[in-house]
Amino acid sequence: MQELDPTILQKANSWLQGNYDADVKQEIQKLIDDKAYTELTDSFYRDLEFGTGGLRGTMGPGSNRINKYTIGAATQGLANYLKKTYPGEKIKVAIAHDSRNNADFFSTITAEVFSANDIYVYFFKALRPTPELSFAVRHLGCKSGVMLTASHNPKEYNGYKAYGADGGQFVSPHDKAVMDEVAAIGSVDDIKFNRVDANIQEIGEEIDELYLSKITELSVSPDVIARQKDLKIVYSPIHGTGITLVPQALERFGFKNVILVDEQITPDGNFPTVVYPNPEEKEALTLALKKAQETDADLVLATDPDADRVGIAVKNTDGEFILLNGNQTGAMLINYLLSAWEEKGKLTGKEYIVKTIVTTNLIERIAEAKNVTYYNTLTGFKYIGELMTHFEGKQTFIGGGEESYGYLIGELVRDKDAVVSSAFIAEMTAYYKDKGSSLFEALIDTYVQYGFYKEKLISLTKKGKTGAEEIKEMMEKFRTNPPATLGGSKVTTLKDYEKRIETDLVTNTTQPIELPASDVLQFITEDGSIISARPSGTEPKIKFYCSVNGKLESKEAYSETDKQLDAKIASIMQDLGV
Repeated sequence: MQELDPTILQKANSWLQGNYDADVKQEIQKLIDDKAYTELTDSFYRDLEFGTGGLRGTMGPGSNRINKYTIGAATQGLANYLKKTYPGEKIKVAIAHDSRNNADFFSTITAEVFSANDIYVYFFKALRPTPELSFAVRHLGCKSGVMLTASHNPKEYNGYKAYGADGGQFVSPHDKAVMDEVAAIGSVDDIKFNRVDANIQEIGEEIDELYLSKITELSVSPDVIARQKDLKIVYSPIHGTGITLVPQALERFGFKNVILVDEQITPDGNFPTVVYPNPEEKEALTLALKKAQETDADLVLATDPDADRVGIAVKNTDGEFILLNGNQTGAMLINYLLSAWEEKGKLTGKEYIVKTIVTTNLIERIAEAKNVTYYNTLTGFKYIGELMTHFEGKQTFIGGGEESYGYLIGELVRDKDAVVSSAFIAEMTAYYKDKGSSLFEALIDTYVQYGFYKEKLISLTKKGKTGAEEIKEMMEKFRTNPPATLGGSKVTTLKDYEKRIETDLVTNTTQPIELPASDVLQFITEDGSIISARPSGTEPKIKFYCSVNGKLESKEAYSETDKQLDAKIASIMQDLGV
């Protein structure tokens, strides 16, 4: 029979004896009485930490769960950090939440703790998208912001994204400084929960109006939209916050034929019509695809619960709706933006785009052809935001993104933005339709011009304490014993982003990687394939990103070349044993 680690029981007892609500104590006592040792261990074996996406976890009692006290401790730690960083200043923060269960409760707790620490709170009175929170931080001159969301995670999750004064999520060394302050909260009694009403101001529609008007000004091809205003767009917010702004943004851009998926427009943290509220998953778009077939739509858009990521579907050459992956949509957005800027004579040589190290190199090829500077960052949009802040006022950010369906156009926010991205994906679709092409046909044309890049992501879920140990062991094995060949091609380069060293395995020479340390390994083969291994910072997963490429001789050769690249990916993954 399984025994409970004494340190776990000790931590659970500290909650039973501490200044916690009675209902929380009852839940913990029940776990002990029921000998639910696995759940107890997962609830208490560690304290939740900020990862690449902030604080995220399943809801429930315990130090490793999202609840009133872990949210309170995070907020108290952030408040302490802000007061040390801005001594003597009147500190302002903005707070928003998405449609998740308890998100409104957790956002209220966050506001109350800040207010009790004499920090002035701009509090969105109803659910709003993550990018609008980033916009509000910048517009209102806040020193920080908090978004209560677990993005696309399953319904039992919630989370807490912390933002800095630039509207981007905290990066080094500030993220570590916040973590240290949170870790220093030694007792629930250190958290100030007593609300000060005078320090809380509700906001809402006035920020919506400003944000929508600003993103509308970014439109590059309003003339095209005027001609294609009846483009048929099916949109689903998948029970999330997108319903508050995406339809309005499309209307402001000039689109008159937006068809909503009625079954999914009501915000609901149980996400009743989907297994998993993730626009990367075809299942989550089932109802939207059905509506698109019924209405013979040109484009399907679906946003995740906090509306920072968007998935799309378009018709292929057989008239069937297919989902584009994040790499394809991101590459097409960059191609459209650079082409449209070029046509309008807006490229001056000071513009740039950004992608992450695991996002398709097709974007680099497009930027090189247009003579536009590109940058690579670590995975996590906060690094793109950091770069934007670094170049603010010196260079012009056109757009950027990452393979996980997050994109940004323009400099209004410092996080991925499905509201502005949805509007620009529609604009891009109209642009190609105006030229007599579907978006899918334009994608194949792009492959013919720049090379056929194909990517696949495989995620292995490893839950709990044992899962975290398994992931660590897998990474150590790949680090110390890298594969010699992958997919029949010799591995010529190993990039270890944790050690910040790139090794040429042919000459056995090394050079530094000029990025912050991160637990990512990349294997590059002789034939140009790139395989990345990376533990997720927000989920109990290890992710393998595989990118292969080849020449596409003609549009007619698409299907055959596609199969060849699929076979190469399968061979590589088999060699990796995943």
